[in-house]
Amino acid sequence: MFNKNLKLVLTALTVITAVWQFTESNIGNGIFLLLLAGMFVLLYFKNEIIILAFLKLRKQDFEGANKWLDKIKDPHTALVPKQEGYYNYLKGLMLSQTNLKEAEKHLKKAVALGLNMDQDMAMAKLNLAGIAITKRRKIEATGLLAEVKKLDKQNMLKDQVTMMKQQLKRI
Repeated sequence: MFNKNLKLVLTALTVITAVWQFTESNIGNGIFLLLLAGMFVLLYFKNEIIILAFLKLRKQDFEGANKWLDKIKDPHTALVPKQEGYYNYLKGLMLSQTNLKEAEKHLKKAVALGLNMDQDMAMAKLNLAGIAITKRRKIEATGLLAEVKKLDKQNMLKDQVTMMKQQLKRI
């Protein structure tokens, strides 16, 4: 909802006000304002719109998730790089159902920007491998599947990787 720079300004103003409240012996107000400043810092690193889109996607509501993501007009300026990576990751996951070319573009950008969790990176690369298989790019798909195997430490994607390897043999 708020620009990342606005969140930093609000944090600074809230901390300054909290310090002023402490000097005026209003300890309760100062503590509350510091907690509020902490909320702004949290929202700087975890974008609220992306969190809401994840919740919609978890319920298989692709339209609702897309509506939330469309509220971010310019992801490059509104988000920090990791958040932009997750923005592209979510867009790529949703577009993989309909438009493979756009999905591939978003997923590659997400991998380039980086994702916080290895499991998310493995899922992005697995989807890229699936797109490469459908476009008959065997070498690229093989390399991506090897990277997925390294990233998937809990073996949650083991069945999908074996299924994709079987599809690779058919090409």
